[in-house]
Formats: sequence, C-alpha cells, structure tokens
Amino acid sequence: MKQVVFNETGMPLDVLKMEEADMPTPKPHEVRIRVTARNINPSDIMFVRGMYGITPKLPSSAGFEAAGIVETADAENKIPTGTRVIFTAIGTWKEFVCVPAAMVIPTPAGITDEVACQAFVNPLTAYGMLEKSGLKAGEWLLVTAGASAFGKLVIQLGKKKGIKIACTVRRDEQKVLLEEMGADLVINTEKEKLQKVIMEKTETGVSVVFDAVGGTLGARAMASMKPGGRMMVFGLLSLENIPLNSGLLIFKDLKVEGFWLTTWMESLTHEERNTAFKTVFGMLLSQQMKVDVDAVYPLEQFADAIQAYETGGRNGKIILSSPAE
Repeated sequence: MKQVVFNETGMPLDVLKMEEADMPTPKPHEVRIRVTARNINPSDIMFVRGMYGITPKLPSSAGFEAAGIVETADAENKIPTGTRVIFTAIGTWKEFVCVPAAMVIPTPAGITDEVACQAFVNPLTAYGMLEKSGLKAGEWLLVTAGASAFGKLVIQLGKKKGIKIACTVRRDEQKVLLEEMGADLVINTEKEKLQKVIMEKTETGVSVVFDAVGGTLGARAMASMKPGGRMMVFGLLSLENIPLNSGLLIFKDLKVEGFWLTTWMESLTHEERNTAFKTVFGMLLSQQMKVDVDAVYPLEQFADAIQAYETGGRNGKIILSSPAE
C-alpha cells in the first residue's frame, strides 16, 4: 500500500515523502479500513513540525481525521465489512489503517466521504466549546480566525442558540461571507482596531473568546472581554504564545483555559457523547450545519494539496482522497 510518512520533524514539504509499505494486519479488536478521504487540519501540519501536543513516533504518517470503508471486520463483527466509517487515528495519510472497532463511527447515509472526513474534529470541537462555555442567548462570543472551518461552524451552531457572534478576519471578502452566514460583527484586524470596535458595538466587551490564533491577536482578544470574561484557547495558528497581561487578569477577573477535544470527550458520559454525535451528525445530514470543500487531491499529490492548504483566502477544506475499490 501507499503511505505518506516523515522520518524527522520539519516543514511538511521538506520532510514528507510517499513510500510503499506492507498491508497492516488488524488485531482481533480492530477493523482494517480502506481510507477514502482525509482533510488537512492545522493539527496535521503542527504534528509534522513537531509542534503539536502529541509527539510523533518516527517514522510516522501524517493526519488524524479520515473516512473510509471497513475492508476487514473485527473478530466480534461489531463493525461489518463494507461499513462506511468516520474515525480518528495517528497517521491517516495512507491507503489502509487498523483502528479499534470501538473507536469508529458508522457514516450516516447521505453524507459524502468528503464531508464525513471533516465531521469529527471541527464540528464536535465547536459543539463542545459552546456547551462548555455556558453562553446564553444574547451574550457575546468573539471567535478569532472566524473564516476558518471551525469559525464558520461556531457561527452556525451559535446562532441557533441565540448567541451574538463576533469574528476576526484579515480580508474584506471574508467579512461579507461571514455576515451572510449570520455573524453579528466581523472585524478585519488588518484595518480595524479589535478592542475599539468590540467596545463600541458591545458596550462592555464579550463574555467569551474562542481563540485559535494566540500571539498578539490573542492578547487583543483577551483585552476585548468584559469583566468576569472567559477565554478558551484551542489553537496556536500564529505559532506564538499569548502575552498575558497580568493586570487585566487581576482587575477584570478574567479566566483563560485550554480546550482539547479528546479531553472533553473523555469527560462525557455515554449518554452525553451520544447526544453530541447525534446533534452534530444530524445537523450535517440535514444541512442545518454545512462544511465546505475547497479542493480534492489524490493522496499521491499530497505536496500539491499542502501548497493549496497554505494558500491564503480559502473558503473550504483541502481533501486528500483515495478511490474506493
């Protein structure tokens, strides 16, 4: 089988290569999946660079999130051969992977593989962060990198709860796109002062910030919070830590905390987890919540796909596909 691997951490285009490998053999509790689609997430790039929370065991394949078809069922036949599935694993940029049967989710009928492969991380993170935030109708939420796949999902989910959504972008055309999706306030931080606009429009500041960027923008977002506000940090797109203002934290009684989907999922009861899955997948299936695809590349063209991913101004995910045989 073909797989994309790296033997050392570094810039993806420098260290990733395609090679032939032996077909993986599933253990009794595992299923072997023919991977049909994978989306490129920021975490994938950071993993290859050695900058993610999980340290790669070299040599390693890239990618965490994917969709595919079960080719070999587990010993108990919990997930039968031929079942279309959604799953996460370390190293999905290969043609076949073995995953514990308990860790895969059957793909709902009517959802394409291009949508299914991005139905887990971003939608569930958006759902989970909104649940954990405790935001109520009428309260303000600020989302940095608002034009990202995650940002657009938060807008769609938050509006259904009556939450007022403010977003940061870096291009005027992104302002129009997010306003049309229902964002109440979109700020181009290349042209506008974030704190000034937030205070003018909200009077007291935002109740919660979802920050994916860090660095200077993260600091400005924190300064845009109302007294008693809460910042939930889940990404570091700038690759720079937030310079925390101790005075703001003290005198405005602000709270800053991290959010990682894996940890949140582990904290849920079985019923809560099922509710999360049913809500997210149901909304994707009914298109009450939409995810966008910008371009699809064969796995062999992973270098072209990475270049497309790194191109600014995208409005959808870059997908790596493999034909289902």
